[in-house]
Amino acid sequence: MGGLFGGSPDTSGAERAAAETKAENDRIRAQAEAEQRELAEENSARAKARVRGGSRMLLSDTRLTPETGIQTLGSNEMKGY
Repeated sequence: MGGLFGGSPDTSGAERAAAETKAENDRIRAQAEAEQRELAEENSARAKARVRGGSRMLLSDTRLTPETGIQTLGSNEMKGY
């Protein structure tokens, strides 16, 4: 009945509740986006591992013939097989 006496009704409680609800919604939305991003990164890593897993470079690119293995000084026998 604040309108009868020329004053406005007190809406500070409702405004505070609305602000708290908005802040909570923003926090939940940010958390959901972070979880979705992490899930997408995990799925991407799994897909990359599936695609590249079989063709992973297990042999060194630094040697001209990586299939020959590692040769130590003074020996010509292959180490690594």
